[in-house]
Amino acid sequence: MTLLQNLLGRPGPAPGRGPQANLSNPAVPISSGAVVEMFRPGGSSYSGRSVTPEAALTSSAVWQAVNLISDTCGGLPLHAYRKTGGSRKALTAPHPAAVLMDNPHPDMTPLELWGLGMASMCLWGNAYYLKLRNQLGAITELWWIHPDRVKALRLDEGPDAGQKRYVLDGNEEQPHSDHTILHVPGFGYDGVCGVSPIRAARHSISLGLDAEQFGGMLYANGALASGILQTEQRIEQDEAKRLKALWKAQGTGLDSAHDVRIIGSGAKYQQLTINPEDAQFLETREFQITEVARWFGLPPHMLMQTDKATSWGTGIETQNIAMITYTFSRYTSRFEQRLTKHVLSPGPVYAKFSYAGLLRGDSKSRSAFYREMWGLGAFSTNDIRAFEDLDDVKGGDVRYVPMNMMELGKEPAPVVQPAAPAPAPEETDPEPDPAEETESESENADA
Repeated sequence: MTLLQNLLGRPGPAPGRGPQANLSNPAVPISSGAVVEMFRPGGSSYSGRSVTPEAALTSSAVWQAVNLISDTCGGLPLHAYRKTGGSRKALTAPHPAAVLMDNPHPDMTPLELWGLGMASMCLWGNAYYLKLRNQLGAITELWWIHPDRVKALRLDEGPDAGQKRYVLDGNEEQPHSDHTILHVPGFGYDGVCGVSPIRAARHSISLGLDAEQFGGMLYANGALASGILQTEQRIEQDEAKRLKALWKAQGTGLDSAHDVRIIGSGAKYQQLTINPEDAQFLETREFQITEVARWFGLPPHMLMQTDKATSWGTGIETQNIAMITYTFSRYTSRFEQRLTKHVLSPGPVYAKFSYAGLLRGDSKSRSAFYREMWGLGAFSTNDIRAFEDLDDVKGGDVRYVPMNMMELGKEPAPVVQPAAPAPAPEETDPEPDPAEETESESENADA
C-alpha cells in the first residue's frame, strides 16, 4: 500500500464511519475518536438532537450558506506572484508555483479542490491537504483530506517542541508534520485548530431542524385537517367511511361552492384551525434563517430571506464589496497566507486570490472606472480589454498620462516668459553725405 493510499484511507472506513467505530467492539480503544466524541461536552443541542456537519446540511439555510462561501471563494482565480522591491509580477508557467496554483490536483479542478477546503472550514473549522512531492522535493499536488480523519496537536516537549503534528486515522505511531500536511485552520482559540461553526451554532441549527420536523409531524398526524364530523352516538368504521364519502361528495367541485350540505346520522361538522402555539413554528423557521446568516456572516437576503431589508448598502456592487470585505476575505486570507508560508516558500513568492470578477459593477460604473484608471496611466487599453475578456489590439499596451500633472511635494517650475523682440527702427531720411554735397555745389558753380 502506497503512502497516498495510506493517507487517503484506502481501503477501509475512517474512524467514526463504519464498523470500526462500533463502541461495542472490544478492538476499539478507549482513545478512539468516536469514544471521545461521545463524551465530549456540548455534542448535542438543548433538544437532545445531535447536530453533525452532515445533519446541518439538511437545513436549507446552512446548505445555502456553505455553498455560497465554498463555491464563490473556491471559484476565485488563485495566482502566484513574485515580490520584487515595491512591485509584484504574476508568475506564469513553466514556473512551478504558477503550475501548482493553476492545476493543484490531477483530477479535481481548482474550484472543486479549494471549494472542498472552504466547505471544510465552514463545517469543521479546519481544512487539511496532503502534499505530494516529486523526486526533487518540490510540491506538485495537493489532495484534500476529510477533517474527521485528522487530529492536530502541538508538541509540548522534546527537540521538536512547539511544532505541530497530525495523527491520521488514529495512527499515533506515525504522525505527520507540516512537511506532508497542509493545515488551514479557521477561527479558534488554542493556536492549533479552528472551532467548528456547526458545533458552535448547534443550538440555533437544531432549533431550525426541530421546527422543520414539527411542521412535518403536524401535517403527517392530521393536525391540519379542515374539520371534524362528530356524532353523539357510537358508529362503526364502515358507517364512518360512508359519512366521510358522503361529505366529500357534496363538497367537491365549483358547483358545490357556497352550497348547503345535508348529512344524516346526527352528524355535526366542526371546522378546525391551527392554534397560535402550533402556528408559531412558521415564524421560528423564518427567524432561524436570520440566525444562520448571522453565524456565517452573510446578509439574510443571500440566503433567500428577501423580506428583510439589508443594511449593507444599495446596489449589487456595494453589497458584493461588503461581502468580500467582511465575509469572503476571512476564508481567502487564511488560504493565501497558509499557501504562501507552507507551500510556496522559501522565496519572495506568495499566493493571492483575484476578486476582479466579483467587483465588476454595471456597465456604466465599469466604464467610469476604466476611463479614470486609463486617464491616470494605471491601465492600458489592453488591460481594460482583458478585464472584459476581449482580445488585445495592436498598440494597446501603451499607457498615457496627462500633460498637466506634476510630482506631489515639488514646487512648480517658474514660467519663463520669452523675451520681447526689439522694436523695429523708425524709417527716417538719410543724412546727406558731405562729399556728395561738395560735389553737388561744384557742379552748380560751373554751371
